[in-house]
Amino acid sequence: MALHPVIRQRSLSWPGIRDILFSTLGFLAVVLLASCGGGGGGGGGGGSSSGSGTLLSSLLPWIWQSGSSTPNTNSTTQPSSRISGATWTLNGTLWLFGGETYSGNDANDLWTYSPSTRQWTSYPSTAPSTAGVYGTQNQPSLKNWPGARNDMITWTDASNNLWMFGGYGSGSNTQQGNLNDLWKYTPSTGEWTWVSGSTTINQPSTTTMPGARYASVSWLDPQGNLWLFGGTGYAQSTLTSGELNDLWKFVPSTQQWTLVSGSNTTLNQAGTAAAPGARHDAISWTDPTTGHLWLMGGHGYAQYNSTTPGELSDLWEFNPTTLVWTLHSTASTILNQPGVYGGMGVPSTQNHPGSRDSAVSWTDASGNFWLFGGFGWDGSGNEGILNDLWKYTPSTGEWTWVNGSSVYDQPGSYGSSTGTPGFPGARSSADSWYVNGSNGTSGSLWLFGGWNTGGKNTPAYYYNDLWQYTP
Repeated sequence: MALHPVIRQRSLSWPGIRDILFSTLGFLAVVLLASCGGGGGGGGGGGSSSGSGTLLSSLLPWIWQSGSSTPNTNSTTQPSSRISGATWTLNGTLWLFGGETYSGNDANDLWTYSPSTRQWTSYPSTAPSTAGVYGTQNQPSLKNWPGARNDMITWTDASNNLWMFGGYGSGSNTQQGNLNDLWKYTPSTGEWTWVSGSTTINQPSTTTMPGARYASVSWLDPQGNLWLFGGTGYAQSTLTSGELNDLWKFVPSTQQWTLVSGSNTTLNQAGTAAAPGARHDAISWTDPTTGHLWLMGGHGYAQYNSTTPGELSDLWEFNPTTLVWTLHSTASTILNQPGVYGGMGVPSTQNHPGSRDSAVSWTDASGNFWLFGGFGWDGSGNEGILNDLWKYTPSTGEWTWVNGSSVYDQPGSYGSSTGTPGFPGARSSADSWYVNGSNGTSGSLWLFGGWNTGGKNTPAYYYNDLWQYTP
């Protein structure tokens, strides 16, 4: 049986798994598969199940590539179990920085993973264990290093520099809070550059700089500009943090931030018919055909309701040329909606994922949007951690339930060893990368870590397993 936190309360100042309060216990009856993979262990379990009773073969092609099947693992040869790190993809190599580890502490270690050799490589930090070393603004140095943090946003520019903004963690000292510092890392020289923002925590927004925040979402447009939306943090002149719905544009060539829409003065704004409400841990995609930005779900405020936050499932499209938001679902006024799964592998305009936050998302080479897991509502109207995989086709407006379970808190299967087929169990706040394909393939998703619950009065399960999914 899996133990389930049916009441999940969120703190406005303490992110990650630390904002989970366990209350009433629920239980999950495990529906056995007609066929299941080999051994597995730890939190993932061996014999796996799916709420729809599907065969394991229909859940492939997930491959367990690296890491442990046992949760809460510490390692010196690969990243320890963690959630909500910073990720970049550069020339087929996967980069990972920081995140919240299974001990409840934030990290500021830097790793790369080579899919061809299946090896992790660490990069020694010159910073103290948690505090950052900022140096001089806009001056790269081997001595600079960001402080430990989680739930930041990242992107890679056309010159192969890696960028990182904000999150929850440490600035220039070990005190923790929301951050709005902007960093650039140059892999060719190994130097970090503090570009802008404050070296101290909990800074309010200004007219030219987003306030400190974590769990925002971001997009990169075809011109290489960054777009930043929402999160939990500080508006202009506010003394407490809350949910944000401000949309910012950052132009790397000028290093200028511009407030485009939403409020940078008021927290916990409800949505309207023309713009999404305040939220954190939403899901985002970029349409490679149109360059438009897409936003779905998260935890926050529904349309015309700024009193009760909850899990969202609204789907929005933003045109960066006209600066107009377009709503593509009817769920913008309703919180905590169960999923409508339909038939596995069958696209339909009636299908839609349940309301959720902290899912993994990516856009494939064919322009389809993909969504995996997170914390939210399953097909039976129960709230928990998910391992369902979805595909959305913008041209048709159809969702397809690809694989995984329609029931919350399902274990995974690790197969007989790394490099063998299996599938990941339910998890939230995982890290991910998308690697463009070759030889006619549409590329593959790489999924790392995340968390699931160990039940009432027990530690949460944090993972360091690495999975590859190739459509």
